[in-house]
Amino acid sequence: MKAHSFHIPVMGIGFTIDTPLKVSQYGIDSVISLVDDMLLEKLRKMYCNKYDIPYEEISFKTDDFRAKRITAYLNLINMLSKKQFEDLKNSSREGGQKLKRFFNMLPNNSAIKQKFKKLTSGNFQPDQIKNWLDENLTMGSIDVNIMTKIDKENYKNGVKLPIEYNDAHAAIRGFANSDLNASVVLSAGMSPRLYSYLENFDDFYPDENGHIKKKIVLKVSDYKSAFIQGKFLAKKGLWVSEYRIESGLNCGGHAFATQGYLLGPILAEFTNHRTNLVHQTHEILAQALTTKNIQLPKQELPIKITVQGGVGTAEEHQFLIDHYQMDSVGWGTPFLLVPEATTVDEFTLKQLMAARERDLYLSNISPLGVPFNSLKGNTKDLEKQSLIAQGIPGSKCSKKYIALSNEFSEKTMCTASRQYQRLKLQELENEGLPPDDYREKVQKVLNKSCICVGLGTSALLANKLETKSEGNGVSICTGPNMAYFSKSLSLKEMTDHIYGRLNVITRKERPHMFIKELHIYIDYLKSKMEELKNSTSSKQEQYAATFADNLKDGISYYQKLFDELKDWFEDSKHDIFQELETSKQVLHLLTHKTKIPASPIVYAMNT
Repeated sequence: MKAHSFHIPVMGIGFTIDTPLKVSQYGIDSVISLVDDMLLEKLRKMYCNKYDIPYEEISFKTDDFRAKRITAYLNLINMLSKKQFEDLKNSSREGGQKLKRFFNMLPNNSAIKQKFKKLTSGNFQPDQIKNWLDENLTMGSIDVNIMTKIDKENYKNGVKLPIEYNDAHAAIRGFANSDLNASVVLSAGMSPRLYSYLENFDDFYPDENGHIKKKIVLKVSDYKSAFIQGKFLAKKGLWVSEYRIESGLNCGGHAFATQGYLLGPILAEFTNHRTNLVHQTHEILAQALTTKNIQLPKQELPIKITVQGGVGTAEEHQFLIDHYQMDSVGWGTPFLLVPEATTVDEFTLKQLMAARERDLYLSNISPLGVPFNSLKGNTKDLEKQSLIAQGIPGSKCSKKYIALSNEFSEKTMCTASRQYQRLKLQELENEGLPPDDYREKVQKVLNKSCICVGLGTSALLANKLETKSEGNGVSICTGPNMAYFSKSLSLKEMTDHIYGRLNVITRKERPHMFIKELHIYIDYLKSKMEELKNSTSSKQEQYAATFADNLKDGISYYQKLFDELKDWFEDSKHDIFQELETSKQVLHLLTHKTKIPASPIVYAMNT
């Protein structure tokens, strides 16, 4: 039985790198990024020394070192987390302080919590308690995240290695070979070749009882994409155990904007079609397993549907669970202020506590070419500006995880690297562009930041590990929701906030999560409109038109939703309706002013 109705998503590369070791003993699920095997190896050495465990380095010279480093780190975290969980259960014999902390963090309506209270209210024996705990408590899942886009090709002695040694492929292998009974969260879009690679590992297939040792979770932004990907994997005999819906823009880190589809309507579509999603993909799965001569599970396999992105109050949390039937809600950004859960250095923690709306922005700093939610004044960007001022723009590119551009050579390089930027700036100089165009294109080149290093450095600084090769610059991947959280919190305070026992938000002007996302999407559309002023592309115009139409549909959905809701958001409904009406007017003026044509699909429906 699941203890909590929330999970902690992956954040950056290093912010949740050891989160399971901090929270899994309390039944909280969390996610480790597998981007940086160098960082994982440094943390493995540190924890081996801390717990007096023999450490044997896995160096670059080791065959398949990336996969082996990942396996070794995950096995270590799994072993240590299990020991902590056993210690917690055994604490019932010694006064049970750890155990009390476990139950105090659970929601008040938790069935496990009520059963435990009943059990301990009368006469009982310590062994009786321990047996009950073994049967009823489960530790939080130690899940991993792999970004499908970060699948760099690798070389040895100048010769390109086979595809299975690509970064994401090696990460899959590292997870598959680990001891974990957990999930891999695949994000950043569909990758047919990476998905196909999963077929090589038995742990991803269900047994006759439906148990899957290594589960597949897809991070998705809409129902259509989820359905397509679910069917693709089912045809290979692989089951998607969870669809993790994330707001397109009201999230931390990389932001994959939908075509103006808002979170509420997306959740409604998943809720309405959940049964169909299970049935259709399960039929395909059964055919594939039969073809592979794998015994079919006795019953139809279950799926979880979860959501994350911008949630900030207990009422929003419970509404997502009750109204949309979500199995869990992801709380990411606020947990950056919880040192008991995440790994953030002291200076960055202070920056996050002081952050307000004006400090949080959707940037173009990511070498992946995807919008990236960031914080103004982060030390990695200051480091970047210093290098530009010195006339040596670009990073040393010490890790090369996002070295994906083959613009100048077959061997790829990162667009934030010094090598790439030198070549690109020289190319622009030779093009003889008009001054304004030249400056604009130069700025786009210089915007890129070395986030594959910057997103992991905080873990080194927080643990007082050397940063000679990385430097001290920290990139921050916080979402817009950080503006409303302004102090360091204990794990108990954070769980109390999530479950409505405490309110840690002191600012009165925080908008509802759906309204905040709507505002962000309208701002995003405005930026696209600005781009259209100097564009003659009909494709871009059509994109903006469809985007605007979908936003209008989303506003209409919210107006109907909040009008019909009873006993939810009564204190904020007036403001919500005002914001929806204002947004509707802004959208009308925006599209009328720029004379964007209606989407052909919407036009056809209206006629």
